[in-house]
Amino acid sequence: MEKIKVGIVGLGRLGKVHAKNLAENVQGCQLVAACSVVQEELAYAVTELGVEETYKKYEEMVKSPSIDAVFIVSPSGFHCEQIRLAMENGKHVFSEKPIGLDLAEIKETTQVIESHPEQVFMLGFMRRYDDSYQYAKQLVDSGALGELTLMRCYSIDPSSGMESFVKFAGASDSGGIFMDMSIHDIDLVRWFMKKEVDRVWAIGKNAAYPELDEVGELETGAAMMQLENQAMAILVAGRNCHHGYHVETELIGTKGMLRVAAAPEKNLVTVMNKQGVVRACSQDFPERFREAFINEAKEFIACIREKRQPEVTAYDGLQSTKVALACKESFETNQLITIETI
Repeated sequence: MEKIKVGIVGLGRLGKVHAKNLAENVQGCQLVAACSVVQEELAYAVTELGVEETYKKYEEMVKSPSIDAVFIVSPSGFHCEQIRLAMENGKHVFSEKPIGLDLAEIKETTQVIESHPEQVFMLGFMRRYDDSYQYAKQLVDSGALGELTLMRCYSIDPSSGMESFVKFAGASDSGGIFMDMSIHDIDLVRWFMKKEVDRVWAIGKNAAYPELDEVGELETGAAMMQLENQAMAILVAGRNCHHGYHVETELIGTKGMLRVAAAPEKNLVTVMNKQGVVRACSQDFPERFREAFINEAKEFIACIREKRQPEVTAYDGLQSTKVALACKESFETNQLITIETI
């Protein structure tokens, strides 16, 4: 069967993860094109991944007859425009989260996507494709926990990345900690609860890196959310975890509770020595969610082949972004924010 030809835009840390997976770990596709404004990244794509076409301008790559689909892993502010251009040029689209930073622009982009039903669109909420989260979802959907009443979500990046993030924050807009990090947890809340978020209240503090105050970024943020059925969710997002990369989810229901990754363990090895009983921790998101990134890429290619749409939709991106923006507004105004329904 002929392979799906893919082009990718953005070859930063996450872009390289996707590019390597497409080139080496996902059957049925071929990474043939790459776009970046950084020449070193294009050189990497050619020499390390065997990419045949390189572009400095996305508008040129997306018009190439050589590609059937695009992976968008560029900065968040570019996503909506790049999705539109890809759709209008007949390409299938995988876009990293968030779908955009502005609700009005996202709504317009959603309309563009819906006007091309023959083309596959998929958003990069990779936790849905992690084996542990899928197992937890099966338990919840089977009724093993009864009715869900509360979710608690931690997403905390390793402190080893703080220095580089402080520099990034001074030059770029991540969308804020709730958009940049908690949006994955917001998606999980909607996915598990099958309900929309009604109200949010968010707080935060910069302790180790108070200079983030000057650029409107947060080192640690927390939000409490009430869903439309009165269920509750608590989010904690941070950038200063000294033991590694900590992503944890707890679900509490009327018949029981479960935790996904209560300890962010790297593997199944336990070391017992003079330091005590030690379990190594995952150190970054490419390590923790390696298989999930591969699985979501496989699903995208399978959707193209089978002419179907994935479970994750543009609407999921719109709703999650709406909640993340409400969390940001709540933090900035110190107010409880009620989210308007669409």
